[in-house]
Amino acid sequence: MSVISSDVIRGYNDTMILYILLKEPSYGYEISKLIKSMSQEKYIIKETTLYSAFTRMEKNGYIESFPDEDKGNGKKRTYYKITEAGRKYYFDKCEEWKLTQEVVEKFIQK
Repeated sequence: MSVISSDVIRGYNDTMILYILLKEPSYGYEISKLIKSMSQEKYIIKETTLYSAFTRMEKNGYIESFPDEDKGNGKKRTYYKITEAGRKYYFDKCEEWKLTQEVVEKFIQK
């Protein structure tokens, strides 16, 4: 099975994370599992990549973090939620992707 190079997809990690956060707040491990599952295991985001994205997006005001306690085992987790600026950034990135796809497809042999 082929997997996607992290170099190829790097510019869209934020988009994938924000897509997941559009529905509800979540935490790192759950987000990484969803990305792996939704990509049918063709892309597995590295932990360092994920947490670097969280740091960058929080600094840019696209997400906010907050502590929460897992009721099952009392384990504290940091959750992330999307902000209004994050929603705008997400939809801007979706438009950018459509344009990118249109351009790159001109160079893909069919």
